[in-house]
Amino acid sequence: MRTTKYLVRSAFTATALVACAALVAPGAVAAPAPSAGTASVGVAASAFPTTSDAATSGLDEPTLALPEPTGRFPVGVTPLHLVDEDRADPWVPAERRELMVSLWYPAVPRGEIAPYTTESVSAAIIGSAGLPFSPDILTAVETHAHDRAPALPGRRPLVVLSPGASLSRESLTALAEDLASRGYVVAGVDHTYEARAVEFPDGRVAGCLLCERENTAELGAQVSRGRSADISFVLDELTHGRLWRHAPMIDARHIAVVGHSLGGAAAAVSITDDPRVDAAVNMDGTFQVDFPDSGVDRPFLMLGSASHEPGASDGTDWPDNFARLGAASRWLQVPTANHGSFTDQLVFLDQLGVPLPGGPGTVGGERGVEITTAYVGAFLDRHLRGRSAPLLDVPSAAYPEVEFRD
Repeated sequence: MRTTKYLVRSAFTATALVACAALVAPGAVAAPAPSAGTASVGVAASAFPTTSDAATSGLDEPTLALPEPTGRFPVGVTPLHLVDEDRADPWVPAERRELMVSLWYPAVPRGEIAPYTTESVSAAIIGSAGLPFSPDILTAVETHAHDRAPALPGRRPLVVLSPGASLSRESLTALAEDLASRGYVVAGVDHTYEARAVEFPDGRVAGCLLCERENTAELGAQVSRGRSADISFVLDELTHGRLWRHAPMIDARHIAVVGHSLGGAAAAVSITDDPRVDAAVNMDGTFQVDFPDSGVDRPFLMLGSASHEPGASDGTDWPDNFARLGAASRWLQVPTANHGSFTDQLVFLDQLGVPLPGGPGTVGGERGVEITTAYVGAFLDRHLRGRSAPLLDVPSAAYPEVEFRD
């Protein structure tokens, strides 16, 4: 078991925010804005009215729903509470590092459908964003996973998901449900004190200490490494079969890490530092720790917006790091994507009738989820299961928004 700390850079600000106070940019800022060329960590400011305004807004609240998973398996979800007794919390050293994890997996479709999140987490997200809707609106999101359902038999590759700075594990639920429906076990990790709220089984709620910190390159590297340590601890717990009764179904020979934003930077650290990680995906995250000059020979997918183009706000770290990857890796770019297009966030903005950040033409809503699940799923199928994935080889007429970079 390990120690370490935590991450994210950027020069992008979102104008509309949902889940977790904001659509976190490749490193959008909290507190003081960084000077030009300075890496940053945090969340963007909200342009919405405050929640006190919401009480008198008179707005109707639509029902929010995630897209249907595309795979053939029904999905179950089980929460896990993990405590690393061998590691101090990097944010509160007097505490042991404590994590909440959701496991999605192919399941017997039995029991109730699980809620998207808890009342406390929903209230923290809506309140910090200043959205003019009920604090508990995210608890009513229609999901597709059966709460604590029995797992279907079979050995399954494991995918660990790491969310963006200030975001909770539920922000990647659409991707998690889709991968589970395709036959993966998916572990979504809440990085404690790095999300607007993390609620534990006894009702304690940890807030976002990261959101209070000034942005520095050193903090970005520290946090990225800390998240990688969290991920390695989760792998220890799941592959040793200690806490989840269906842990024996996990195929520990086939493991991937997928992250969004800050979580994508953590995925890059994980594939470099943990030999158990066979493949990894960075969804629109600025690299806080560069790949070694010697390169990385395991497959790595970079799926992002135009902010990583040379000359753009984050236009150097992606080309430099891609040059250190092997032929099995891919850089796929969606020029019309917003930073939140790879998460559930823009699905909800669409359904709430809120204009998308980036304006007309932004890839968002269900289309953003469709692109994300198609390409991430194809990448994992190829590298964890040895399946054919022609979608990764040439541009597709089905996804004209996606461009290949080399």
